[in-house]
Amino acid sequence: MNIIVKSTEIDGQKLTLQFGKFAQAVDTSVFATLGDTAVLITIAVGPENPNIDYFPLSVEYAEKLYAGGIIKGSRWVKREGRPSDDAVLKGRIIDRSIRPLFPKTYKKQVQVVVTLLSVDGVNDAEILSAIGVSAALSVSTVPWAGPISTVRVGYVTSGENKESAFILYPNENEQEFSDLDLVVSSTKEKVLMIETKADRLSEQIIQDGIEMAKKENKKIIEFIEKITKEIGKKKDKAPEEEYSEEIMKLVNRKYAKEIEEAVKQAAATAGSEDKLMHDVVAKIYEDLEKKYDVKQIVTVITKNNYEKIKDDILIKKIRPDGRNFDQVRELSVEVSLLPRTHGSALFQRGQTQVLSIATLGSTTLEQLIEGPEGKEAKRYIHHYSDGPYSYGQTGRMMGPSRRAIGHGALAEKAIEPVLPSSEDFPYAIRVVSEILSENGSSSMGSVSGSSLALMDAGVPLKDAVAGVAMGLVSKTDDKYVVLTDIVGLEDFAGEMDFKIAGTKDGITAIQLDVKNKGLTSKMITDIFKQGKVARLEILEVMNKIISKPRKEISRYAPKVVVLTPPPDKIGEIIGPGGKNIRALIAKTQTEINVEDDGRVTVSGLDREKVDEAVKHIGNITREIQVGEEFEGEVKRILPFGAFVEMVPGKEGLVHVSKMGKGFVRDPNEVVKLGQKVKVKVYQIDNQGRVNLQMI
Repeated sequence: MNIIVKSTEIDGQKLTLQFGKFAQAVDTSVFATLGDTAVLITIAVGPENPNIDYFPLSVEYAEKLYAGGIIKGSRWVKREGRPSDDAVLKGRIIDRSIRPLFPKTYKKQVQVVVTLLSVDGVNDAEILSAIGVSAALSVSTVPWAGPISTVRVGYVTSGENKESAFILYPNENEQEFSDLDLVVSSTKEKVLMIETKADRLSEQIIQDGIEMAKKENKKIIEFIEKITKEIGKKKDKAPEEEYSEEIMKLVNRKYAKEIEEAVKQAAATAGSEDKLMHDVVAKIYEDLEKKYDVKQIVTVITKNNYEKIKDDILIKKIRPDGRNFDQVRELSVEVSLLPRTHGSALFQRGQTQVLSIATLGSTTLEQLIEGPEGKEAKRYIHHYSDGPYSYGQTGRMMGPSRRAIGHGALAEKAIEPVLPSSEDFPYAIRVVSEILSENGSSSMGSVSGSSLALMDAGVPLKDAVAGVAMGLVSKTDDKYVVLTDIVGLEDFAGEMDFKIAGTKDGITAIQLDVKNKGLTSKMITDIFKQGKVARLEILEVMNKIISKPRKEISRYAPKVVVLTPPPDKIGEIIGPGGKNIRALIAKTQTEINVEDDGRVTVSGLDREKVDEAVKHIGNITREIQVGEEFEGEVKRILPFGAFVEMVPGKEGLVHVSKMGKGFVRDPNEVVKLGQKVKVKVYQIDNQGRVNLQMI
């Protein structure tokens, strides 16, 4: 057994990559550690599947609760279930980073599995995993144009002078104070993947962070290159790209105009397929006497189409739908479409149509996420839903795909920086974006739709947020065209999908995927510049419909009030065995919850009932002072006096000697149950009991 161990230092921590000890049945395995965080990466290679025409790569990130010393909280199920959304997102970041560097003709099945084995709460398992995968692929037999590296960058502003600084590999505590969460994967010179959440930062700040990330990545890439040179395996050879000359000649001679018309139709209509293209393929299939299967014909047509689209853009300066390079498609915005939801909006850009619905609820409805790092409460939730009809197709209605989870998470990142604090707006917030039709950048449509729906719901956003997807077509690193608001065809034929979301003041989220070998710094500068113009244009249209949040939340939304009573009063609110709080819930028909931190949340649809419950709790927790006067109700009569409720939930004793002038033999001769009497506090004893006298 040949075990190789290599180490280097990043950010003062020891990074160790161990090859060959674990999972010896696979092509390559790496046990990677950073501090006390550890992951196992395996690269398994399967046979080629002749029935598929794409590269079958899968990347799985397997979280294990034991990594953080945690047993699943469910009483009945202790085994980890399907991957959490967080695990899916981490897997997607790795996938998006490595996928562009595989040869397109390689068709063997490749599966990358990252198993999280240990977390220390300081070192980032996601970044460690990405670096480990790069090292594993570099030394494997799989043809891959790496290595690459991935780094996380933060940006902290502090002090009276607002001094700012970037932070490499920010830990959990540092990230809480950071205005930026920037993850960048790159080669030595070019950027392959970006995932960003930012608190309305300028394009220049984010580009400076990207440059810092590239510089740091270069050090790690050189470390992996040395390892690869020493222990790297012989690479498989990817087959040459093959296309039938016979099909290509027939297509160009007889069907060029029909295909060109089909391309124009596809650019102008939602859906990835259209009848005209099917008809053309069927005719070619018959003309060639069924010598070639449909898949071969489609492959040739697709290649020709993509090359023509690129040539038209680069040489003729023509986009498939005839727009200018920097032109946003026609915009349409509506709000308050749905009568009983808390907030709704319809955002349409070209053929991409998104219906976003906002729902408000008590903070007790926050999503509790259980992971190796512990439990986390999630207050704002965005769900992205794209049924097959959104593509003009039929299909099975299933759970969310990895893509849908990723798009939902991107919209969350884009909106979170402008949300009010839970103290200012004590609600759990959920937005669902229903993708009604799709032809380019539905994720950015859902960002814009979410911003509109939240404002319609009365959520006091700090500012409106819009998003746009940018594309790229290039001949060389110096000869390229940046495309604003790409449609589906431009995404497929082009070289990147650069999604940028933000407010008028700055960026809140970025997601970059490329199909080429990466972007230069100049490309990114041009993309940011052109993207900002488009974002401001979209915001202007949105603001004409709704520029500020509604002053009141929907009457169909619950009213939520959060109280912070003194800790020593919590027991009085709850009462013995929960008697008091249960009685108040029944009386007011509200939901009342006491949190572990002592906060009391009162929520309900009937605002008057909520106010009544809040007032009742306020009376329980208020401090009664000697000398205060009340008009209270007689609740109980005993031989030695009567108990009077001064305020809801608080009673005091009127002794017979304090019921009036002279001697009182029987309290029933003076007061009756339910009678209203005026009383004054004359004493509060050392046990907190209130003694009253009638006035």
